[in-house]
Amino acid sequence: MNTKTVPKIIPVKQPKINVITLGCSKNIYDSEVLMGQLRGNNLNVVHEANEINKDDIIVINTCGFIDNAKQESIDTILQYSQLKDEGKISKVIVTGCLSERYKPELESEITSVDAFFGTNDLQNILHSLGANYRHELIGERLLTTPSHFAYFKIAEGCNRPCSFCAIPLMRGKHVSTEMDALVREAQILAANGTKELILIAQDLTYYGLDIYGKRNLDELLRRLSDVNGIEWIRLQYAYPSGFPMEILDAMNERDNICKYLDMPLQHITDNMLKSMRRGITKQKTIDIVNQIRDKVPGIAMRTTLICGYPGETERDFEEMLRWVEDTKFDRLGCFTYSHEEKTHAHQLVDDVPEEVKQARVDAIMEVQQGISFDINQEKVGQTYKVLVDRKEGDFFIGRTEFDSPEVDNEVLIDASTGYAANGSFVNVTIDRAEDFDLYGQIVK
Repeated sequence: MNTKTVPKIIPVKQPKINVITLGCSKNIYDSEVLMGQLRGNNLNVVHEANEINKDDIIVINTCGFIDNAKQESIDTILQYSQLKDEGKISKVIVTGCLSERYKPELESEITSVDAFFGTNDLQNILHSLGANYRHELIGERLLTTPSHFAYFKIAEGCNRPCSFCAIPLMRGKHVSTEMDALVREAQILAANGTKELILIAQDLTYYGLDIYGKRNLDELLRRLSDVNGIEWIRLQYAYPSGFPMEILDAMNERDNICKYLDMPLQHITDNMLKSMRRGITKQKTIDIVNQIRDKVPGIAMRTTLICGYPGETERDFEEMLRWVEDTKFDRLGCFTYSHEEKTHAHQLVDDVPEEVKQARVDAIMEVQQGISFDINQEKVGQTYKVLVDRKEGDFFIGRTEFDSPEVDNEVLIDASTGYAANGSFVNVTIDRAEDFDLYGQIVK
């Protein structure tokens, strides 16, 4: 289990609030909003600093999604609690999903923590740190990503009834952010150099139903597309059941809406989908994937799958494996099932052994590795617009419109053939491809 490395203790003069972020991109967004408010209160705030001193306050934004993430969060809390007990930092404050879900248990077990807060306790966290919530800072945040891209949360919570998922327990029901506020936030980001918005929510496709009475993601996309300076808009976490096809019209109309869609499908057999309470069948799943590909030729589709859900038989798994082979997703992630308390699936028997779960994940990913290799080989000789994220060694590292940061392919550009500034767009001709990486040279 990887946990956050505890920083070296190096004396520094000014105490600071050091925010540690664990978990998903939605947690990253929340940390950035918190830090923006703290900075707006003229407090010294940093993100995962490598230096600490005895006056520092540590704020840990936790994840409580699955077992591994929960354990990482607990380990991190314990590490910093020990530093506090040793007098090497002054306070430890815990927030986020784990704290929302298990606050009473955490308070009784880890007494060195000064305060536990949930996922919607921003104002209370600020008050505990001697800061006030500043309404004029709505839409402003302190980015932890490179400034040229930003995660862009358009809604909180989820109304879906998926049996395996604890997100509604931790984040509540779906609440869309008003469109005008999102456009203002995009304008602020663009004015500060952000070129790519990565739209995130637990379910993007539900956007607008609660406040506008209809699915309104297509209108939001068009309005964000009009923001001067935004060159890429990327969609993550689209739910398949009730998918609003009109967002694909916006994708076809606007050059700055990436032909990319992250749609977690979780499984394919009818009995698994029914037990998972996904509201969709195998045939409808196949149909929606085909319709999306027909409507947006060349779109890159990413999905995630779960192996070892209660009752998953070898036949269920083999059917999913064959479907992955046939469908040839551009990007795919696969995870072992985690038996989460208070979810609907927790009533079922977690009857697939852990080693079987992992073996099934490995088999799926081996198939996907071959699919990715074949897809990448077809890109050799082609030229793509690439957004440069960073430089490592002899390469500039970037992404095409078909790749999201952290989880998808990267383009490694030979730095000896030309210069590319971080955050710049360059045209790159691909001259070599591996399973999950492309290699190329800048062309004028």
